[in-house]
Amino acid sequence: MEKKWAELSPDERREERFKRWLSPSNVTFSSPAAEKTYKERVNRLIAAVQLKKPDRVPVMMPGGFVSSACTGIPLGKIMYDYDLLCQATLQFLRDFETDMYHGPDLAFPGKVFERIDYISHKWPGHGLAPSAPTYQFVEGEYMKADEYDSLIRDPSDFWMRTYLPRIAGAFEPFKRLQQFNPLLGIPIGYLTSYGTPDAQAALQALLEASKESFKWLETVMFCNQKMLEMGIPLFWGGIATAPFDGIADMLRGTQGVVLDMFRQPDKLIQAVESLTRVTVDVAVEAADASGSPLIFIPLHKGADGWMSEEQFLKFYWPSLKDLCIGLINEGCVPLLFAEGGYNSRLEIVKDLPKGAVVWWFDRTDIFRAKKILGDTACICGNVPSSLLLNGKPADVKEHCRKLIEVVGKNGGYILTSGAIMNQANPDNIRVMMDAAKEYGVYK
Repeated sequence: MEKKWAELSPDERREERFKRWLSPSNVTFSSPAAEKTYKERVNRLIAAVQLKKPDRVPVMMPGGFVSSACTGIPLGKIMYDYDLLCQATLQFLRDFETDMYHGPDLAFPGKVFERIDYISHKWPGHGLAPSAPTYQFVEGEYMKADEYDSLIRDPSDFWMRTYLPRIAGAFEPFKRLQQFNPLLGIPIGYLTSYGTPDAQAALQALLEASKESFKWLETVMFCNQKMLEMGIPLFWGGIATAPFDGIADMLRGTQGVVLDMFRQPDKLIQAVESLTRVTVDVAVEAADASGSPLIFIPLHKGADGWMSEEQFLKFYWPSLKDLCIGLINEGCVPLLFAEGGYNSRLEIVKDLPKGAVVWWFDRTDIFRAKKILGDTACICGNVPSSLLLNGKPADVKEHCRKLIEVVGKNGGYILTSGAIMNQANPDNIRVMMDAAKEYGVYK
């Protein structure tokens, strides 16, 4: 008798997700060759995640807006013209062979940002030069130091009535909405608070923004579907935020969270813990919808030099570990993008189940990481963006060769850039792709 999902172990759930990833039920491949290539690529990725030897080292194009840079279609245009967004992505994937890609969903819809008067990002033509190759997050103190209790008590209410009005001008009236109380039964008072003219205007803005968001999402999903039909798997199926970074990046800002680490550490830890479960739930829903079990988790403020090892162990790692375990228990694979350096963290982060996570390293000593984590976790990245952008092809090739021969020894390695890239040297990208085929074949 087939087991129900609730009866499966974490390992069994992961195997089930791998099966779905390998044989997607909603994809009609463009050709038998595309289907064969797709399965080869997914098997290659699964073997690497499980620390086994695939047929060769998997290789991925640099993440970010490389597709925009390589096709000459500016980010400022693809954020507004979703057909161009899809065109740039698919053209890029036709021109450069890759084992996987993350899709076009990092190019957010500019029309939505405009409609809601969004202030926590700058983007081309809106705070940045029209030719800017990326957007910028505007860090701020969007949650005050004395508001931790409100966040901990009801994160959804805090998001609706406090956070949204501060980051998007269109939702300023939401701060005057009545707090939702499910114990009142028929929520007449709650509904009435939406009846004021300014609340109605905010709802209209929300309706228009949601329609535009849906147009963007339809294009992203169409593009992802075409990628699959071409035989290119999605690398990650969802995105999550390290719980500490969720507070530090989005709510308190760097200055605010540093002060909180000293002035109200218990409140900070309690808030971080309260966000962990909901982060797991949202990420799992994304994996269910996309079919890819990998969950991309960019790590910001846990890097070397940002906080001490003592602080890392107190504020950052416990909730990040809980997030990873929560995802692993649901059969997902955390893809931990260690931006900057994680040299002083390697012994600590080894404390995760074997063959269940991927560590994507930027400036970390990846050869030391291989020694410490190589028997525990799949390792990814470490081709410097500066080398890919400005280096000589021969130097790129030699760097990739060394990574493949040392870090890729006995499996468990994925070749790609160390960091997200928004500019590109097409010749060097091709060299990286070719290096995987030349040096990465396992005997």
